[in-house]
Amino acid sequence: MSASVTKRECGEVYDPLTIALHWSVAGLVVALWIIGQVADLFPKGPLRGGLWSTHVVLGFFLAVLVVWRLAWRVSRGRRLPPSGGRALAIAAKAVQGLMYLTLLAVILLGVVNAFVRGFNLFGVFSLPQIGDRELRKPITEWHELAANLLLALALLHAGAALFHHYALKDGVLLRMAPGLRRAAPDGGKL
Repeated sequence: MSASVTKRECGEVYDPLTIALHWSVAGLVVALWIIGQVADLFPKGPLRGGLWSTHVVLGFFLAVLVVWRLAWRVSRGRRLPPSGGRALAIAAKAVQGLMYLTLLAVILLGVVNAFVRGFNLFGVFSLPQIGDRELRKPITEWHELAANLLLALALLHAGAALFHHYALKDGVLLRMAPGLRRAAPDGGKL
C-alpha cells in the first residue's frame, strides 16, 4: 500500500486522532497480552518483577488511552457509514461493542488486581493494598480470561478487516490505515 493513496481511492477515512488512538490501543493490548503470557516463565527476580511492573504501568496507560478514545469517539471523532449490507453492519456493531465492553472489563479487573495485590512497581513505589487478599487468585483468573476473550475478538475484528480488503475490496481496511495522504474536502491534502 503506497503512502500516496488518496481519499478518493480508499473512500471515507477516519480522522488522524481516531486512527492514532485505535492503533495505540491495539498495540498496547497485544503488548500487554504478550507480557502477561511470558512474565511468569522467568524465575522470580528483577526481570520477572520488571516485566510485571511494566505490565501494570502500561495497563494504567491503556486505561487513560481508552477513556480518551471513548471521549473522542462520542464527542468529535469522525463517524463513517457502515460498509456492506445490513447483516454485516449489525455484526460489526456487535463485535465492536463486545470488544469495548471486554476491553473495559480487562482494564477494570487489572486495576482491581493491582490494588488487591498492593503491587510494587519496579521496587520503587508500591500501590496501596486495598481489599481482601483472598481475591487475588479469582481476580487474576477473570482478568486473564477477559484478556484472552479480548484478543480473540481483536483477531476476529482484524480478520473481518482483511476480509473486507481482500474479498469485498471495499476500502474498509483503508479507513483506519495510518500514514495515508488524505484528500481534504476542497481537493487539497490533509
